[in-house]
Amino acid sequence: MLHTTAAFDRIGEENAFAVLARATALQQSGKDVINLGIGQPDFSTPAHIVEAAVKALRDGHHGYTPATGLLATREAVVRRTLTTTGVEVSPEQVMIMPGGKPTMFAAIVMFGEPGAEILYPDPGFPIYRSMIEYTGATPVPVPIREENGFAFSAEETLALITEKTRLLILNSPANPTGGVTPRAEIEKLVKGLADHPDVAILSDEIYDVMTYDGEAATSLLAFPEIADRLIVLNGWSKTWAMTGWRLGWSIWPAGGAGRKLYDNVRKLAVNCWSCVNAQSQFAGIAAIDGPQDDVAAMMAAFDRRRKVVVEGLNALPGVTCATPKGAFYAFPNIKGTGWKAKKLASALLEEAGVALIGGPDFGVLGEGYVRLSYANSEENIRRALERMGTFLAEHPARS
Repeated sequence: MLHTTAAFDRIGEENAFAVLARATALQQSGKDVINLGIGQPDFSTPAHIVEAAVKALRDGHHGYTPATGLLATREAVVRRTLTTTGVEVSPEQVMIMPGGKPTMFAAIVMFGEPGAEILYPDPGFPIYRSMIEYTGATPVPVPIREENGFAFSAEETLALITEKTRLLILNSPANPTGGVTPRAEIEKLVKGLADHPDVAILSDEIYDVMTYDGEAATSLLAFPEIADRLIVLNGWSKTWAMTGWRLGWSIWPAGGAGRKLYDNVRKLAVNCWSCVNAQSQFAGIAAIDGPQDDVAAMMAAFDRRRKVVVEGLNALPGVTCATPKGAFYAFPNIKGTGWKAKKLASALLEEAGVALIGGPDFGVLGEGYVRLSYANSEENIRRALERMGTFLAEHPARS
């Protein structure tokens, strides 16, 4: 018998991919399925970005790149960070990653071990908890509540910190809720973290420019008092519709004890993925430095769809939906339907041809909710809402 380590028995998954696989299988069998489950923009990568990658290949950029990323790519991230946050970082703090998840993996592996505690948002991106459990650390959920606008509470978060806490994970704008935490609440949190100088922070800011109604996301980079223990996760996948390019970046502490973190992640890259491919990095430079018209058009479309989704969900029997302030997800409350969330999501897929994700896939506090991605056409969204309404009207709850 082959014996693998116990860590792999603890590792979880991201159920959105399982739903995608089932939806695809149903489509291949001839069923009409509207997929509102997967969290990726339904827009093509802008043409000038694609052309930059093609040019890089034609120009002979076929070899290894530095483990930390091309200097030109890291410098582009520096420019973009200054533009969006007003904070100047050094290229020596920037690590180019093969997507966003490797930053989560690196940060959690650095701080997670048996006996340690790591705080993470619940409901939140499922890989946070999965990787915490993989390391043997204790996952401590930070409640993300609808009554709080799906923002974290600084007071509640700080109260969960103990002498065992090693890492605090934050996400705003947030997946799966679309919540955006107000700056005032972040300021309270940062002030309270002064009493916990040994707690590192991982701020997942992948949806940083995806906000609506004049709302603005607040980067944790804006607070120099935590700069020596802050890791920022970001990337190209959402803003420029580049999910399949597997291209992300992270920003690590510049000096002091925090400088060791950057060297740790560099060594992890050398041992694991070696480097990020050159053509994607050239595409990434073009994305940052090129025209942003396609980004603006995409966000305008998401905003229109967001309004359709919220209005449509609130018209469904037993459903209420808070208006999301960021990302491209709605997280409707389905408690009034009498259905358990995962059973409803499964039934809607199998019987109504609508794919979405049950809230418990994002944490124990996700029960009573489902996640709906409006990264689909307005026509398909309206069709999906109509199917959901018909299904709920015709099917009593199955608890």
